Amino acid sequence: MIIPWQQIEPDTLDNLVKEFVLREGTDYGAIEVSLQDKVNQIKTQLENGEAVVVFSELHETVDIQLKNKF
Repeated sequence: MIIPWQQIEPDTLDNLVKEFVLREGTDYGAIEVSLQDKVNQIKTQLENGEAVVVFSELHETVDIQLKNKF
């Protein structure tokens, strides 16, 4: 089930995005990106509709996924 990100409390959304970014692991690219920059990138993807917040009733979990993969 897709949860509209606009319906999530701002602090909750921040925590969800931070947890998602931290779960993704270490970035080994040539340029290091700060946690806040990564959070901003994910929020931009949510705002642009490229990513969605997904709730799994079966597993009782919340995740962020690319819309084209969902």
